Amino acid sequence: MSSEFDNKFQKTRKAVVGALKKTPVKQIWWKVKGIPPFYQIRHYLGEKHSDKLFFEWLPEIYSRHSSEPVDERKVVLIENSMTELSNSLQLIYQDLKASGRYRVHVHHLGKNLIHREEHDINGARLANDLGTARYVFLSEACNVLSCLKLRPETTVVQLWHGCGAFKKFGRSTASLMFGPDLEHMNRHPQYENYDLVTVSSPEVVGIYEEAMGLENRGIVQAIGVSRTDVFFDRDYLDKAAERVYEKVPQARGKKVIFYAPTFRGKVAIAETPNYKQFNLRKLKEALGDDTIILIKHHPIIKDYHMPKIPEDLKGTFAVDVTRTLSVEDLMITADVCITDYSSLIFEYSLLDKPLIFYAYDLKDYYDWRGFYYDYYEMTPGPVCQTMDELTRALAQPGYGYDAEKMKAFREKFMSSCDGHSTERIEKFAFGKSLRSK
Repeated sequence: MSSEFDNKFQKTRKAVVGALKKTPVKQIWWKVKGIPPFYQIRHYLGEKHSDKLFFEWLPEIYSRHSSEPVDERKVVLIENSMTELSNSLQLIYQDLKASGRYRVHVHHLGKNLIHREEHDINGARLANDLGTARYVFLSEACNVLSCLKLRPETTVVQLWHGCGAFKKFGRSTASLMFGPDLEHMNRHPQYENYDLVTVSSPEVVGIYEEAMGLENRGIVQAIGVSRTDVFFDRDYLDKAAERVYEKVPQARGKKVIFYAPTFRGKVAIAETPNYKQFNLRKLKEALGDDTIILIKHHPIIKDYHMPKIPEDLKGTFAVDVTRTLSVEDLMITADVCITDYSSLIFEYSLLDKPLIFYAYDLKDYYDWRGFYYDYYEMTPGPVCQTMDELTRALAQPGYGYDAEKMKAFREKFMSSCDGHSTERIEKFAFGKSLRSK
């Protein structure tokens, strides 16, 4: 197929798919494809394709290039599903560029975001580039990396994209609706080839080892999580609110509520929560004119149109800032954060501020994905399952904040995060911090 024809074909396909997404066809397809025998057929074809990709094509591409001399200055950063460089990789990237000693190659694989053929092409480019890489950093599970027999000279660091251990992931979900079965995980592993996995405290080392199948190998280490360093940066903290007010000037002088719900369903679908359960008008009646709610959706949600902000509340009482503000700036600026099952609670604990949990579908979430700890015992703030409970929690003095409970939570799950995590990670990979002269 010629390059010109291929480009036209891909543009046409994208246009058709984009048009279909705006019709009921998408919703009908999601329902139909899970019904036997359609599910079995799709599963069989998908497994056959994955076997070819991960057992033959990508290893063959890698082997051709890994026979060349390793490039001591090449650093490869991998984003499996994010379209931009994620928080976990940003500080490492900045230090690498500032040092002037390394050539940084960034790969966005686009998993669950683009068509399978495009993802495979991106995987082939990564396998090619990894052949001579000296250092590799990533922040998500990645079966493209894990299917390769990497040369011993290559150092791989998994920074991960969250702190602590809240929702179950990886091999911990094998018996749950959220994850694939254990046979598939063993056949196409996603957590292989690591030299280091960084976590936020000794408390969660065993959990990550089990979830990633890395038990008793000394790879998972509690040396801190790079993305948390900004919460110890006085200059960053001081300027965060101004960055928020620049985008949302009407928030200045008001109490700021940051609402950060996580996604529902499987990662490939990443559905928004049921926002009929989040009544903005009820909150407005209870909280008045001196409060504003800033809403940020989970980054892997592709299509979000909720919550429906009433026209008379839009921009005055509630603002969707998903595309405009960072989660760090929102956490730093907020007077209180409302979430459900998001791991941002661990970073937020470093700020020593009120946190409220709105878990209207807690029973379903237990069955769907599950948690590593008892939800009620673990959460360092009021747990609400109805709008009435949430409204009462927001009306409490100090939003029901318990400083001692938050301190115990922070010491348990974030004790290795002290503002110097990135330096320790760099010392492991490069032998010294890139910030040292």
